[in-house]
Amino acid sequence: METELQNLIFVWISVIAALTYCRYISVLVPVGLKRLFFFLPVILLFLLLPLRLTSLTLAGLTSFFVAWLSNFKLLLLAYGKGPLVPPPSSAPLSLLLFIAIASLPIKISPATERAASKHGSGGGLMSPANYVMKCLLSVSLFPLYQRSDYVHEKVMMLAYLVHVYIVLEVALAVVGTAAARLIGVAVEPQFNEPYLATSLQDFWGRRWNLMVTSILRPSVYEPIRSASGHLVGRQWARLPAVLTTFAVSALMHELIFYYIGRKEPTWVVMWFFLLHGVAVAAEITVKKALRGTRWQLPAEVSRLLTMGFVVATGFWLFLPSLLRYDTLAKSERETIAIIEFVKSLWSFLSGRSSLCTD
Repeated sequence: METELQNLIFVWISVIAALTYCRYISVLVPVGLKRLFFFLPVILLFLLLPLRLTSLTLAGLTSFFVAWLSNFKLLLLAYGKGPLVPPPSSAPLSLLLFIAIASLPIKISPATERAASKHGSGGGLMSPANYVMKCLLSVSLFPLYQRSDYVHEKVMMLAYLVHVYIVLEVALAVVGTAAARLIGVAVEPQFNEPYLATSLQDFWGRRWNLMVTSILRPSVYEPIRSASGHLVGRQWARLPAVLTTFAVSALMHELIFYYIGRKEPTWVVMWFFLLHGVAVAAEITVKKALRGTRWQLPAEVSRLLTMGFVVATGFWLFLPSLLRYDTLAKSERETIAIIEFVKSLWSFLSGRSSLCTD
């Protein structure tokens, strides 16, 4: 645990130093290939840094933050786009704000900025009670894991999917709240109750891991849609854009799975996202065909079909790939290690306090 924390400190000091360099390059070098050339060593560094971490949680989150999101933000910045470019009428981002936005999965929420500064909260994030309830639900699943031999396989897989969703949402919310308090602005929520989605478009575009959506849209979807418009016409340009976006997401998920498992990829996760890309494209086509008609499913039926498809494909393709890396056992060991580390740190601090008092 101690070695892993040392590696974590090294990784994030390297990230801060590299982003400081990028901040000044963005001021000194004009947009285009020349700026991209200066960013390339940092992009390569960010692909290598997560390899220094071996724990499931730290390697997974760091690879997501740095190897995926930070690199895509830098690619956008190279061409004067993305969240690191302030609006034309605004002042340049401060160094602290630049590093925070570049390295963390946060999106500044202008509509809630005043509220955040006034109340000292994360602004657009969900209420604390929302996250507490989800944490309690996640904890309630632990006894089920201990009796997995007596529980139906599909019930266990559903519990695992719920656990993955809650851990991911709460972890990103904690990071978002800490960043909001540190830099004094409001941030938007990374999830928007995905289990209420009424379509796959709704699920992936407006509810699930919205930070990824906000990065893939300007970096992949919009350029491909613009280019496709000249080939297949504006009416159908969305389809190749959707398929390409899901393909890029698939490759980045395979990369993150490699960071947390260090095993040769089986590409099953890639097929999960490609399948969903095809399904979203089919959904768009059907909606176009039914436009102007009165035929529409009730919201409750749409939710059931949407979540049924997500859960079924998750059982089939996503979850087996995740469990291949012994994630449950690793998660349990890391939780115990963190608890022991906190106990040791508390004992050390308590001992120092007693000595100072004497």
